[in-house]
Amino acid sequence: MTDQTRGYLITLEGGEGAGKTTAATLIRGWLEAKGREVVMTREPGGTPLAERIRAVLLDPEVKGMSPTTELLLMFAARSENLDRLIRPALTQGHDVVCDRFTDASRAYQGAGRELGLARVDLLAEVVHSDLSPDLTLLLDVPVNLGMERVGQRGDTLNRFELAEQAFFERVRQGYLDQAAKEPERFCVINAAQNLEAVQKDILAALEDRLAGLM
Repeated sequence: MTDQTRGYLITLEGGEGAGKTTAATLIRGWLEAKGREVVMTREPGGTPLAERIRAVLLDPEVKGMSPTTELLLMFAARSENLDRLIRPALTQGHDVVCDRFTDASRAYQGAGRELGLARVDLLAEVVHSDLSPDLTLLLDVPVNLGMERVGQRGDTLNRFELAEQAFFERVRQGYLDQAAKEPERFCVINAAQNLEAVQKDILAALEDRLAGLM
């Protein structure tokens, strides 16, 4: 981080059933215990307009959406979330914990939908060339285990969760490839472990990567 007056942007990434929601709550508690003000958000979503875009993207009744349309909608929601919520919070010195960010587009649309990274990176340059996460925690879980967890929730599957296994395997590999390219920003957490072990690893990562900066 170059501007020490702004808050930290911490993003959570991972495939279906990785446990990001639980992890976000843990991270918020850790930050607040350090005396930090924390804003929670998610992508797509985070603002009323972005949540409406999210509803379209996740609607299982929406059939035949092209990968490019999907990518553009993701960035439309992201732009709204950044302008209305994330940037103002960071400027005020608040930390932001975001459930998914542009790395999700690289994994889901770039790798999963096989659009490649060039289009994703082009849109990222347009929408947030000035901003990158300070820390990204990648909750990595094998696809079969992740989808088993999703099934155990008993909820109606959304449009993404209805995709074939090969799609999710590409997504997972896309995430791991990103983490390998940017080890200084990413921290990979083995989310196949039991909850206690996962939380222990997350807290260790936070202490290692952020505690000394606060």
